[in-house]
Amino acid sequence: MSEPAAGADNGAPTVRVVVADDQDLVRTGLAMILDAQPDLDVVGVAADGRQAVAVAGRTAPDVVLMDVRMPVLDGVAATREILAARPATHVLVLTTFDLDEYVLGALRAGASGFLVKDAPRASLLAAVRAVATGDVLLSPDVTRRLVTTHLTGRVERSTEASRALARLTPRELEVLRLIAAGRSNAELAGELYLAETTVKTHVGRLLDKLGARDRVQLVVLAHRWGVVNPRA
Repeated sequence: MSEPAAGADNGAPTVRVVVADDQDLVRTGLAMILDAQPDLDVVGVAADGRQAVAVAGRTAPDVVLMDVRMPVLDGVAATREILAARPATHVLVLTTFDLDEYVLGALRAGASGFLVKDAPRASLLAAVRAVATGDVLLSPDVTRRLVTTHLTGRVERSTEASRALARLTPRELEVLRLIAAGRSNAELAGELYLAETTVKTHVGRLLDKLGARDRVQLVVLAHRWGVVNPRA
């Protein structure tokens, strides 16, 4: 068995992964790369979205590596079904093109981020490990596109929203602004000089206080409520 890649935590529990891709060579190759890591365990593979839902239901994975363009059931619909049945699972979307409309649909369905298929091996491993810990992989460009699909450009801050924001500490508000700008937990930790565990605590409190399901919803709420641009 190979040595862990840089950034792997030897003390962390094994991450259970399902690989869903309709191309046999891609699916097999990804599974081999992931399964060669001591901290990653491929517990199932699927050739279409319907199989992905079934395999995820049987194996209860931590992460599903999901191709968005698949037969029978596409990756967007499969993501929605998997997360409805098992919210603790994290979906990492695979795509051929950056900013694919399918990717935006999957993010709206609750996916934790996306990865282009020609990404380096190290990026693949880092991405799977990151989403397994609850991080979200959203580039600033994708964040802007995602917000555009949700908003009409008009800031709406209801009385309820104002009360929710008033419950945030100054640090939590700062974290929310950076999340809305597309920062990952690692980037947040670096910019705010905090440990990643502390950042995760802040993110968890934001989700709880604002009643958001995931980081994608935090991004949308921050833009809708004018948190990113206080003058809006």
